[in-house]
Amino acid sequence: MDATVKIRASASDRVFDIVNNAILILIILICVYPLYFVVIASISDPDAVNTGAVLFLPRGGNGKLLNFEGYMRVFQDYRIWRGYGNTLFYTACGTLLGVVSTVLAGYSLSRSDLAGRGFITGMFVFTMYFSGGLIPTYLVIKNLNLTNTPWVMILYGSVSVYNIIIAKSFFQNSLSEELQDAAFIDGCGNGKYFAFIVVPLSKAIIAVLTLYYAVGHWNTYFNALIYLNDEKLYPLQLILRDILIASQMVVSNVTDMESIGEAQRIAASLKYAVIIVSTLPVLVMYPFLQRYFVKGVMIGAVKG
Repeated sequence: MDATVKIRASASDRVFDIVNNAILILIILICVYPLYFVVIASISDPDAVNTGAVLFLPRGGNGKLLNFEGYMRVFQDYRIWRGYGNTLFYTACGTLLGVVSTVLAGYSLSRSDLAGRGFITGMFVFTMYFSGGLIPTYLVIKNLNLTNTPWVMILYGSVSVYNIIIAKSFFQNSLSEELQDAAFIDGCGNGKYFAFIVVPLSKAIIAVLTLYYAVGHWNTYFNALIYLNDEKLYPLQLILRDILIASQMVVSNVTDMESIGEAQRIAASLKYAVIIVSTLPVLVMYPFLQRYFVKGVMIGAVKG
């Protein structure tokens, strides 16, 4: 019998494949087009964007294909570079602290020989549903002398109970007790077992946690808005927010019609450029973690 013989798909199977592929392509377009539109709108003439002339290709205006006015205005502001530096520092330190703490906590809670594991897990889960609120939290952070310091951006919110549960489920489903027993029989202690066996086998969940924490720290602005007063400590998101608010205030304070139109053009070009500036680093980082991302999420999806 020829091993290369293929079974022909029935008519119903072919119809199903066509319809299924068409629906998937439509969903992809719905998800991708808004991002694509923001990209082409950020390098297009604001008047062309406002009139709906920009749909699939950028229009620079005045005979130009591209218009980088928005990016030029954004990067001419020295606060952008300082905000980038602050955000990179907060993101790197906060992500490192969050990943290390989450992996250690998740692995500890996954061990069946941990005394009081159920009570500790219950206390963690309790904090997911009940919290002190904004004012008590602010008073605690103020009494700890963390307000208006970089440490409040790194320490506060650096560990998520939800991520700890995901890590705990990953270790329970991926690491068998037989592997642990074999390592201990060979003379491996808890420290060596964790460092040389658990961590190398946990690249998927570590990549997922890194992406989760990095995106969270990169996008945070509310903590900075509440706990930071010194503009030199502002993260990028808060700087971009101030730039957008300032551009809108300029529009509202101008009375001359021609000046209003120019101010609106500047505000529109800034809006799309700011979106790209704030999201580009995360978009660049995601492809490098994608191969671990699906595996880590699926394995940690069953919470036990």
